Parts: sequence; C-alpha cells; structure tokens
Amino acid sequence: MMPTAVESGFEAAFWFIDRALNDGETLQPQKLQLLLFLAQGYFGVAHSGLKLMPATFVAAESGPIEPTLYRAFSRGKPVIDLTPVEEKPAHLMDSIWRQFGALSADKLTKLIKRHPPYIEAFEAGPMTEISFAAMVAFYGDQGLVRRKSAEPSPFEGQPNNGGFDAPSIERVMRPKVARNAEGKPVNVSAWSPKRVG
Repeated sequence: MMPTAVESGFEAAFWFIDRALNDGETLQPQKLQLLLFLAQGYFGVAHSGLKLMPATFVAAESGPIEPTLYRAFSRGKPVIDLTPVEEKPAHLMDSIWRQFGALSADKLTKLIKRHPPYIEAFEAGPMTEISFAAMVAFYGDQGLVRRKSAEPSPFEGQPNNGGFDAPSIERVMRPKVARNAEGKPVNVSAWSPKRVG
C-alpha cells in the first residue's frame, strides 16, 4: 500500500475549514464532506493513484461521507494535533476550493450524487464503500472521455453527459502563480532541459 499525502483526514478537513474562514465562510459539515470527497478523487488523478488521505468514503443517503471524520465533526470542530500540510496536497485542495467552494452544499450534493462512483455504491446499498479506483477513473481520463462526448450543461459550461458535470483535472488544477521582481503575478511551470542530438 502506498503512503498518503497527508497523515490523516483531519489535516485535509482543517485545511478546508481554515480556507473557508479566510474567505469569510463557515463551512457546513455536509459541504466539508463533499470537498474532501472531491479532493480525494482528484488527488488520485493528479498523482497517479496516490491517496490524499487515509480515508474511506461511503455512499450515504445525503451523499458521500467519510464516517470517521463525519462523526468527529458532528459536534463542531474537534481539538486535535495536526501535521502541517505540504505543498502538493495544499495546491490540490486550493484548486478544489476555487473550483467548487463557491457552490452551496445543496448544489454540490446534487452534483456529486449524479457521479457514477457514488451512484454505483449507493445502488449496492446505503453506506456501501465508494471505490477509490472508481473515483480516480471517473475524475480522470476514463470519465473525461465520457464527459467530452456529452452535450453542454448549464453548470459553468461543463459537459453534461447525463448530468455528471465533473471538470477535467486540467480544469480543476490551478497553475502555480509566482510574483516577478515588480510583484506582478506570473505563471510557473516546471523547467525541463532541451534534448541535445
């Protein structure tokens, strides 16, 4: 089994809660669960099947939840020691927040409940585990082929494909932005040397 990018789901949960507070928003418990679900799936796509956090999501009536985190946050923000989140997971979670954070919990729930990984697990029975492999496949290349063949959707210009509305990893991941000597933002990409010969 491969290591995860963060030590526990608490690091990811607190990251989203703090990010929401920085934007002047109080993050509802259900919306937190949905953002964690999306972050887990898209992180797996962006990092060749690596899990963001050691977490298992299940298909609850209300949408995908991670039962341990759901119970831990059921009475508010728990007091817990955290490990700092490194750059790669923080960049992905920031991208998830920028892509989906403005959506209400209700709209995000309706959106994700139309995604095949959730549907397939829920059809097997409430509280059935949602396969991480199915999440990575849907939010990655396999799902992209399905989404590209669809007609346009009213959701932010994304393809519809029966209501899936899941953007590609390229659309979700924000480019890293740095500042030049004058303080103006510039896009940053990895440098790779030219081949000789």
